[in-house]
Amino acid sequence: MPQVYSSIACNLDTNILSATLPLFEQEKVEAIEWSFDTLFKYEEIPEWFSDLISEFGNEGRLVGHGVYFSLFSGKWLPGQDAWLKKLNTFSRKFRFDHITEHFGFMTGSDFHKGAPIGIPYTKTFLDIGIDRLKRIQEACQCPVGLENLAFSYSLEEVKNHGEFLSKLVESVNGFIILDLHNLYCQIHNFDIDFQDILALYPLEKVREIHISGGSWDERKTSRGEKIRRDTHDDTVPKEVFDLLKATIPKCPNLKFVVLEQMGTALYSTESQLAFQQDFLKMNAIVKHKEYAFPEKLFNNFLPIDTVSLAPSPLENLTLFEQQLELSSILETAKNFDHARQLLSRSALHHSEWKVENWEPYMLETALAIAQKWQKGFL
Repeated sequence: MPQVYSSIACNLDTNILSATLPLFEQEKVEAIEWSFDTLFKYEEIPEWFSDLISEFGNEGRLVGHGVYFSLFSGKWLPGQDAWLKKLNTFSRKFRFDHITEHFGFMTGSDFHKGAPIGIPYTKTFLDIGIDRLKRIQEACQCPVGLENLAFSYSLEEVKNHGEFLSKLVESVNGFIILDLHNLYCQIHNFDIDFQDILALYPLEKVREIHISGGSWDERKTSRGEKIRRDTHDDTVPKEVFDLLKATIPKCPNLKFVVLEQMGTALYSTESQLAFQQDFLKMNAIVKHKEYAFPEKLFNNFLPIDTVSLAPSPLENLTLFEQQLELSSILETAKNFDHARQLLSRSALHHSEWKVENWEPYMLETALAIAQKWQKGFL
């Protein structure tokens, strides 16, 4: 029977490492997810951290998770080229079981300063995403996957997200990270039932599950309830653990379940102990004996054919200009009304972006996210 590994998102961060050290000492951590592209602050990786990553990689227990690639940028950016070269270098040095990236494109002029923002689910963006996924796969020479979004502008986007993800990853025999706190955000913010939203995803393509905590925003949904945000800065809610119990048996190709939390939230002894308790709760669910898993994984998500790349990355400069305009509006608008005015005068008005259908409370939330991320990934 295939083993599902209880894993931790472990980066070069003092607070994260302090929180996870007791779990490493108890040999509870079975795999590591490493956000390799967050090391732009460091000129080189400390030898002790490199040894840790190598040890897990040599056992097939290391997965790489990207943050900054900006998969759907309409224009091929210098930062994307540098990102792929770094990935290729790391992939030769460390043994990644697979590589994943976030869905969306990054706002902000600086490659490491911007919020991940969704896109219209059109064929043009599908083709751009497929082109980028193939380039990631060529660079890493291992399975590649994408994570589902926590943020959407409308219920229509929520309902179409799973199918669009499926079309993207099937082009490279890829897989999906199903982030259950992201689903929790969607369930709450759009008043949709868990079973209904789960049915929208190709669960046979789920190789990795994320769980995390988040926060409540003072902004209100149309029902008068606070917005749920995927901020990764608190303990895992009971509801997300319940989602994990319900989801694991439905994912026949599941291999990793990962606990995530921002290092900035793990500054105290109490928060670190709570993180350890969350991991042990997660591990107990993962190791439950009654799951009827298949005798072997149906799909190893390895490339089926040699990747065939176009000589130049696919681009659509009209869409890129729209992305720049949207980014500017989200990052500079003084308030919701100002953002609405700017959008109504923009190239996004009456376009495939469907900005007229965006829920007002989600546009307000997008403003807050984009303006926070201008300071960089925290």
